[in-house]
Amino acid sequence: MSIRRIGILGGTFDPIHWGHLDVAAAAVSELKLSRLFIVTSNVPPHRPQPLASPFHRFAMVSLALLDRPNTWRAVDVELRHEAPSFTSHTLELFHARGYLPSDLFFVIGADAFLEIASWHDYPRILDAANFAVVSRPGFSVKELPLRLPDLASRMARPPLDEVQRQPLIILLDAPTADVSSTAIRQRLANREPITGLVPPPVQQHIEHHGLYSSMTPDRRGSGVTQTWTAGRLHDKE
Repeated sequence: MSIRRIGILGGTFDPIHWGHLDVAAAAVSELKLSRLFIVTSNVPPHRPQPLASPFHRFAMVSLALLDRPNTWRAVDVELRHEAPSFTSHTLELFHARGYLPSDLFFVIGADAFLEIASWHDYPRILDAANFAVVSRPGFSVKELPLRLPDLASRMARPPLDEVQRQPLIILLDAPTADVSSTAIRQRLANREPITGLVPPPVQQHIEHHGLYSSMTPDRRGSGVTQTWTAGRLHDKE
C-alpha cells in the first residue's frame, strides 16, 4: 500500500510571497509529499488582523499556484469560520476527512516554529501531525535542538522511515527567500516596487486592486463560500 504524505501550509498570506513558496517547495521535495494544501487563515489568534480581506488573500494564494503542479491546492477551510484560526482545529478537520496524524505534514518556517509553545493546544498539537520545519533567513533549523531542548528528542531529518507512525518534528535545512509580508506591505504603502518579492500574478492582483496602498484593513469582498473549496482561480479579471 502506498504511503500518503499530505502537506499543509497555513498562514495569513497578507500577501503570499516567494518565502512562503520556497518553504513549501522544500517540504514537497525533501519529503516527497503527494499533495500540498495551502490554507489561508481567517482570524489569526497571534497576530494583528490582516489588512487584505479573506477574498483577496485567498485569491492571491490561488494565483500564486497557477504555475505549480495540480497537487498544490489552495483551500478555504479556515475562511468559513469566524472563530480564530487555530491550527489544532484545522488539523482536526483533516482528521475528520480520514487522514491519520502520521499522514499529515504541517509545513512551517523555523522562525514561526520557535513560538510553538504559545500555540493553542500545545503540546498536544504535536501529536496531531508531523511538523516539517524549514530554515528561514536568520533562523536555521540546526539551532532548534538547542533552542527547544524539550522537543529535541522528537526532532528528525530526512530520509524518514516508510512505516513511521509517531508524528515527528522534521528539520529541513533549505535556502528560502529573505522576504516578509510585513516588508512587502510597507513597501507598497511607501509606493515602492515589489517586483521579485511575489509571483507576477500576485503582483498584478495587488496593483489592480490597489491593495496595501494604505495601512487600513480592507473589508471588501469578505464573504466566503459555504463549501470546502480546493482549487485554483482560472478566470482572468
